Amino acid sequence: MKNSILNKLELDQLKQHWKSDMLSGFLVFLLALPLSLGIAKASDFPPIYGLVTAMFGGVVVSFIMGAPLTIKGPAAGLIVIVAGSVAELGNGNSEMGWHLALGAIVFAGALQVMMGWLKWGKYTDLFPLSAVHGMLAAIGIIIISKQFHILAGQAPTDGAGNPLSEPFDLMFALGDTCLHFFDHWEISIIGLVSLAIVFLWPMIQIAALKKIPSALVVILVSIILVQLFGIHNTDTFKPLLAFDKSLLDIMQVNESFEGFNQFGTFFKFVIMFTLVGSLESLLTVKAVDILDPKKRKSNYNKDLIAVGLGNMLAGIFGGLPMISEVARSSANVTNGAKSRWANFFHGLFILIFLLVDVSFSEMIPLSALAALLIGVGWKLAHPKEFGSALKIGVDQLLVFAITLVSTLATDLLIGVGTGILVKIILHLIRGVRFGNVFRIELSQEYHLIHVHGAIVFTNILKLLDRIAKLEHEETVLIDLSKCSFIDHSAVESLHLLEDEFKIQGRVLHLIGLNEFKNLHGSVHHAAAKKR
Repeated sequence: MKNSILNKLELDQLKQHWKSDMLSGFLVFLLALPLSLGIAKASDFPPIYGLVTAMFGGVVVSFIMGAPLTIKGPAAGLIVIVAGSVAELGNGNSEMGWHLALGAIVFAGALQVMMGWLKWGKYTDLFPLSAVHGMLAAIGIIIISKQFHILAGQAPTDGAGNPLSEPFDLMFALGDTCLHFFDHWEISIIGLVSLAIVFLWPMIQIAALKKIPSALVVILVSIILVQLFGIHNTDTFKPLLAFDKSLLDIMQVNESFEGFNQFGTFFKFVIMFTLVGSLESLLTVKAVDILDPKKRKSNYNKDLIAVGLGNMLAGIFGGLPMISEVARSSANVTNGAKSRWANFFHGLFILIFLLVDVSFSEMIPLSALAALLIGVGWKLAHPKEFGSALKIGVDQLLVFAITLVSTLATDLLIGVGTGILVKIILHLIRGVRFGNVFRIELSQEYHLIHVHGAIVFTNILKLLDRIAKLEHEETVLIDLSKCSFIDHSAVESLHLLEDEFKIQGRVLHLIGLNEFKNLHGSVHHAAAKKR
């Protein structure tokens, strides 16, 4: 009974919180609807399959996920990878590329299930946050570069069909797009109005209006402008969404595993879907746990299994890879969601939309969806990300910037790998012994753990595992008096662990931490520290 899909606790939560969860689910649905369409279109998938992903992420995944307040659905952070997989696997044939990309998504989902079953969720701590944020900033820049062309009613240049392998072509083409920005003036005006709403709507101070997602306002205003300007699709110019599939068509098996014939390319994208999707998803779960008013602790491995199963299901039927999505999950908490039923209701409303009628969606201009995605890309690559990295320390800004540039110049895997390598080199320069980079020296006396040498992102898992084994101790002491160096990722992890202990009514005491000095004169609490 404990592991049944609908156990007594979940039914009690439905009875107790159905009003607040249904309201939040509806508000998230209004946000997810245009974003899911836009993400699918930007990923070179048929737009309706963005809704299919969000529907499965809500209606199915809700009952098996390990994070009660997260919203599962397609992710803007994966747009670049998905579009790249369609382009490379299909060799220019988008229809074939879509089917082959689905095979990679299904395979990646199976890997995520295996990772969760093996309890590998903890290994996200091996990826330094500065490198992850640098990668996401690069993705944001690529999204903006591609969507700006579409906002003006223009297609990126022929050399920029694959945003993953040719990001600089997209950026260099921006000058030409600006010269011809008003060639399709109606489309450009809709794009600019939509962009203004994206950036200005959150500044409105009226509480009732703030409840309405800016994405919904963009869609409603842009549809009105489409009608006023008399815009429609033609054989040579298609500025509006176009659906060529019915609900019966979409609920068919669409994936193909013939991508195995392109072994290297196929598994490159499998690894990217698995790595980036899992990282984004688990980082969102961590962030939402902090926002949760009840301070519940999510089961990362269970959630990874749930996302993996959701990806297998979505991939089979044509959908994009899903994650625990940060913007929709944050909105869910803000809207007053209390349980996993909010995610279920969000998916249910999308299912109802698919069942009733999606024809009105064909009135949505692509320039409005481009404006929404430019807003998402801006959040990923916001200048404050550079400032936040610098606040923590010059070293973090260096890792962030090098990861960003190397991701743009190569690809996501090489970009993150370069960022990790730079961070390791910085540790060695600071005097951390090479053996200590991957191995931590611990000794223990009951609930007191002594740390020797250095604590860095590549060796902290052993310390976290040792602390986890003391789950029945009300007080756990970590003696840092014989520790010489603690990097940013390790400091952040230890502070988060302190907060978790406090929520549980326990105490984690870091002995000697105040004897360390922040590097580079930083005053940030999570800056790298040296004795």
